[in-house]
Amino acid sequence: MMDFWTAFQAIILGVVEGLTEFLPISSTGHQIIVADLIGFTGERAMAFNIIIQLAAILAVMWEFRGKIFAVVRGLPNQPRAQRFTGNLLLAFLPALVLGVLFADLIHEYLFNAVTVAAALVLGGVVMLWAERRQHRVQVTHVDEMHWSHALKIGFVQCLAMIPGTSRSGSTIIGGLLFGLSRTAATEFSFFLAMPTMVGAAVYSGYKYRHLFQPDDLPVFALGFVTSFIFAMIAVRGLLKFIANHSYAAFAWYRIVFGMLILASWLFGWVDWTVAHG
Repeated sequence: MMDFWTAFQAIILGVVEGLTEFLPISSTGHQIIVADLIGFTGERAMAFNIIIQLAAILAVMWEFRGKIFAVVRGLPNQPRAQRFTGNLLLAFLPALVLGVLFADLIHEYLFNAVTVAAALVLGGVVMLWAERRQHRVQVTHVDEMHWSHALKIGFVQCLAMIPGTSRSGSTIIGGLLFGLSRTAATEFSFFLAMPTMVGAAVYSGYKYRHLFQPDDLPVFALGFVTSFIFAMIAVRGLLKFIANHSYAAFAWYRIVFGMLILASWLFGWVDWTVAHG
């Protein structure tokens, strides 16, 4: 049976994952900080994170199911569908190669709250700079992207291997810098998340398959459902928000939140080198 505290932890982390995965504020960074604070760490937490990340990506796949089915149907004979698929695969390749080579080292040395906080602040500053510069829109829709746009966004996505940087933040801001409209950059970020996160989930799930135990099924199921629901809410909300607003609000959130974590560490209010429960 799942006790109340474990259920609470699962719900909280499911909400955090769902809300932050597709917003440019770093889901991994928030997961590290929140899991540290509520004491949900260790090998069980690693397996749990794989499950809730998979739920989040399934949510965005459901949200864009119409576009996905249209692309799949058009692959045999539609140049637009073929170009879109090729761009996704090309953008996915850099993260695939670098992830296999350096994922373990990054997880060992950089997965801590201080690194997350610093990356949040730095990323927020970059976002503010990117938003305030003059935009020269070359691509208004994802179907208009050239292969060079996709490749550049793919390399920028690799920055998100540093926790706190944000995969969606890197790809969205990268897209803006490379000439995509806000809508095109955001939608391509969502689509690029599909092969990237599914690939990561399959790789991690196989590598850490020994961590999945039948007794954990209830807590994993609770986290999965929670993450799926809140990821749907976040995706729909973000698409409506960026239609009339910039990403400056997210940038300021990153800076303030990151500075708060750094201050709590520097002044000794919280010892982020140990788990907190």
